[in-house]
Amino acid sequence: MHKTSNASMLRLSIYLDDCGPRIADQPKLERTIGRLNDFFGGKALSQVTAATCRAYALSRGKTGGARADLETLRAAINHHSKEGLHYGIVRVTLPQKGPPRDRWLTRDEAAQLIWACWRYREKQTVHRGRKKGQPVETEKRPLRHLARFILIGLYTGTRAGAIAAASPYRDTGHSFIDLDQGIFYRLPIGKRATKKRQTPAPIPPRLLAHMRRWVRRGVVTSHFVEWHGAPVKSVKTGFGHAVRLAKLWGKVTPHTLRHTAATWLMQRGVPIWQAAGYLGMSAEILERTYGHHHPDYMRSAVEAITAKQPKNVSGRSANVLLVNSLVEPENASPQRQKS
Repeated sequence: MHKTSNASMLRLSIYLDDCGPRIADQPKLERTIGRLNDFFGGKALSQVTAATCRAYALSRGKTGGARADLETLRAAINHHSKEGLHYGIVRVTLPQKGPPRDRWLTRDEAAQLIWACWRYREKQTVHRGRKKGQPVETEKRPLRHLARFILIGLYTGTRAGAIAAASPYRDTGHSFIDLDQGIFYRLPIGKRATKKRQTPAPIPPRLLAHMRRWVRRGVVTSHFVEWHGAPVKSVKTGFGHAVRLAKLWGKVTPHTLRHTAATWLMQRGVPIWQAAGYLGMSAEILERTYGHHHPDYMRSAVEAITAKQPKNVSGRSANVLLVNSLVEPENASPQRQKS
């Protein structure tokens, strides 16, 4: 097959067919390709410019989502080139990366969120009688599956997709929680490992006791997070409802649970390499993003800035003595005060 110029049509289906089976989350890739096709479908490669990329980002609405989509577009074009289907350089312009999210939950906020899910009762409108048209609470508890999701997220720091796929039974395509050994195998069985680092992790004893009880009592059947007996694909809508019920400030999403777990580990002084291994992230990212929560963060600098100068150091100026007199507690002797 001979190469064509950049005037050739952009065919995203080639990337989907060739690389899709190797992608960990193929349904997500299919949705991304669908959005890109809606905008770039029918365009020539020469029409993929900074202007059209900015127009796509504007139409997408969300900067983070647009950036992820355009990264997929870039990968598809690079694959197109490697297959010898065009020559020349096609540059994809990405939106600027947003600041890292630093919202995490305090333990009180986490308790509020869990209780909001556990206590919430579904409301239905009365259609007849004296209370017709009025909302009344039923005995249905439609958010209790989210309470389990939140507990697992807080105490393991696992990503939402792996929690949703978690099962107490070994099965292809699902994460596996070994209740006998107390190990969470976060990478779905049969899936290839990715840069997301879905490494196995031990389950905290308190959470493990909850999980064993859920299975023993039949609260869960095939998965730990179920809706009407079936595994959930996403908890975004229900989670957003729970956040509003709990009246939490700021933007709190399912991924906030992972931020919270990392923050709590740092606040408790867990060594960075241990916390990174437990969360399934690199020590570099953990230290850069969450290191300031660690009790050892800049401790030497904090202690040194107000420490007394050693007595054997000579040549102290009058200015130094003045600063010390201002910042040190007054401990003048009675004799000095009298004088």
